Parts: sequence; structure tokens; C-alpha cells
Amino acid sequence: QVQLVESGGGLVQAGGSLRLSCAASGHTFSHYAVGWFRQTPGKERESVAAVNWSGGLTLYTNSVKGRFTISRDNAKNTVYLQMNGLKPEDTAVYYCAASLRADFTLSDHAYDYWGQGTQVTVSS
Repeated sequence: QVQLVESGGGLVQAGGSLRLSCAASGHTFSHYAVGWFRQTPGKERESVAAVNWSGGLTLYTNSVKGRFTISRDNAKNTVYLQMNGLKPEDTAVYYCAASLRADFTLSDHAYDYWGQGTQVTVSS
């Protein structure tokens, strides 16, 4: 099992940048794929990006391609989401989640362990 804690959220103006971190406990963290997801009140959770166990494969939802970059440092048990060119529509609570399943996917159904979330607010 793995426990996840997100950090790095905050308030930023449109066009600005933030870097989210997802710190994991558990010595087998390097076995997990990790995804970032976001949710706003009244809307369904949206997949944002995912990275496989080694960091060699990444997936992005279309709306963040070219603006967000997901990466991981297994030595530090941490996954990052670098967010550039932020837009007001990126405002949400951002969650990281971990998956041990064989299929590498952006689908949130594949992720079994979730953090508590960090708020990102982008002002126009």
C-alpha cells in the first residue's frame, strides 16, 4: 500500500506557473504508475496526466498538452506536475493517485490509492 500527499497548489494569475508535488510513502513506490486528476464542484473528476513506473511513458489529456509536464523522481518517492500557461479553466482541486495495474491509462478507475488534494486557483 502507498500513501500520497499533494502540495504546491495556490493562487496564480492566468499565464503563470505552478509545480505540484505528490510525495509517497512506501518502499515500493517505484512500482506504481501515478496520475494527476482534477475536480471542480458539480463536475466529474477529470484526468490530467499520468506517468508510468519508470517515468519513460507519459499520457496527457488534450487540454493540457504542451502546457503541463508530469515527471517523477523515484529516489525521492515524488511525482511532479509542472503547470505552465495556466488558464482560469485549470482551477480545480488536483489529486494524485497511484496504480499497480498492468494497463497504463489515464482512466481514474485504474487508480486505487488517492491523496487528499491540493487547490489550484487561476485568476483572470
